[in-house]
Amino acid sequence: MTDNKNTTMTGGEAIARTLRACGVGPMFGMGGFQLLPFYDAVRRLNMNHNLINDERCGMFAADAYAKVSGRVGVVDATLGPGATNLLTGLVEALNAGTPIVAIVADSHRDHSWKNMTQETRQVEMLRPACKELLRVESIARIPEIIRRAFAVATSGRPGPVIVDIPEDISHDTYDFDPEDFADTPDASISPAIRCRPDAETLASAVEMLSKAANPLILAGGGIHLSDAAEVLQDFAETCSIPVAHTMTGKGAIACSHPLNAGLFGRYDRIANDLIEQSDCLLVIGCKLGEIATKRYTVPPKGKTIIHVDIVAEEFERTTPAVLKLWGDARATIADLKEAMAPNADAIKSMRAEYLAEIPAKMEKWRKSVDARLNSNESPINMARLMHEISNTLPEDGLLIADGGFAAHWGGLIFDTKRAGRGFVPDRGFASIGYGLPGSMGAQIAGGDRPVIGVTGDGGFNMVVGELETAKRMGLGLTIVIVNNAASGYVKALQHLMYGAGNYQSSDLVEMNYAKIAESFGCHGIRVEDPNDIAAALKEAMAEKTRPSVVDVVVTRDPAHMLPAVDNRTVKVKKGDRVA
Repeated sequence: MTDNKNTTMTGGEAIARTLRACGVGPMFGMGGFQLLPFYDAVRRLNMNHNLINDERCGMFAADAYAKVSGRVGVVDATLGPGATNLLTGLVEALNAGTPIVAIVADSHRDHSWKNMTQETRQVEMLRPACKELLRVESIARIPEIIRRAFAVATSGRPGPVIVDIPEDISHDTYDFDPEDFADTPDASISPAIRCRPDAETLASAVEMLSKAANPLILAGGGIHLSDAAEVLQDFAETCSIPVAHTMTGKGAIACSHPLNAGLFGRYDRIANDLIEQSDCLLVIGCKLGEIATKRYTVPPKGKTIIHVDIVAEEFERTTPAVLKLWGDARATIADLKEAMAPNADAIKSMRAEYLAEIPAKMEKWRKSVDARLNSNESPINMARLMHEISNTLPEDGLLIADGGFAAHWGGLIFDTKRAGRGFVPDRGFASIGYGLPGSMGAQIAGGDRPVIGVTGDGGFNMVVGELETAKRMGLGLTIVIVNNAASGYVKALQHLMYGAGNYQSSDLVEMNYAKIAESFGCHGIRVEDPNDIAAALKEAMAEKTRPSVVDVVVTRDPAHMLPAVDNRTVKVKKGDRVA
């Protein structure tokens, strides 16, 4: 529906009205003079805009909102420092394939490059950090360019698109046609379009998969970008193919499913051995990057690989593929299932012994690490903490994992209880500081779904100001702080590579984050006994209108910090990347 009143408006109002027409959800930003007409229009139109305390955190919140909701996340920033503060979050979204539209103010064109306040060459800096940068040079084109931003953000591999708005464009007025603001709410849905591989290549893939004795699916984050998890689980069941996954691919199949082989790569349970033995690997929506391939050693050379991806440029970037299926993950999986279903019973019978191995091996792994998962050590063992979170978070819960230990331990131990995105790590850029703002975005997207964010004390220190934002917004999320009084990942690596006591710039002051949370008007709980973790999490999740911080005192021993539940000694050669 269009609004036929007062078509003469500022450029800032035109931005707001176009965003509303595109079905935009919550927005995150911090205003400045250049975008004041936009902010005023957002107020008058009663749109959902939220002041954040740091633009990077606004990007993280929008990123997690988009990941969980499947809709475009929207942020805004003023020129100069506002724009450059977006960079880290933009690269996270770019690498992870998150649909984002960022409205960024720029200098007045009549005075550019005359030492205007906060002016910098932001376009040159921002361009490599986004899928596309669109600069508005004519106020009349605002609706066209905003809509173009949504189209680019949601097509192919999704990603962030920046709309650069000069000050004069924002403040100037123009007589817009009401049709410029016609409602197109589907514009914010991702993916916008789906494409399929050619029939001949698909038929070859079907033949290879049908004949394979022990095939294995390697699922990446593209499964969730395509909203394909339920379709993949159905395909795996019908066609009798186990599924291993990356950190971002967790939930491609329920972790409790008998066909789930868990994480592969650097922090695997049983998957790397299965990859070694497999005669056909079906890689779906996975870039096969450093961690997933254990620094490009998994899969080993010579493996038969069928690679499905929406971005053709990803084929053979790291690993050769026998077949390349260029298309949307969900559409391609559906086509594979349809072609293989008529022979499903025969395939299942042929693989009966192989399929029975998966849950048996997974159970053997669980028993081998049971002592760590249920450890009564104090300070608390990281494996026990993650095991308690996994047991406590309900089926519809969301675990948001910060960079470093939170993502690695979460990827290794946390189990999703249904197919779908229940685990949200920031693996696009693996930046520290994602846990709290990411949980904010996830809570908004998830509605009544319980949200637990896991972050280190170092990561929390970076973004503690967003507790005020979460409190102001009335978000009942839970933040678990891995309190080891250190930049734990770095300290553990220093210990491993240079020996005990040889630490540099990796220790933090011991803090009580529960009390800090209370000073913000939030709910704070400090946990020092592992047997208190479950009760603390339940108490925190009962809070529905304010954030809770659960401050968990974990091991201070750097020899037991690295994310491997058995904490094995690792022999390090010079130049090795050990974790």
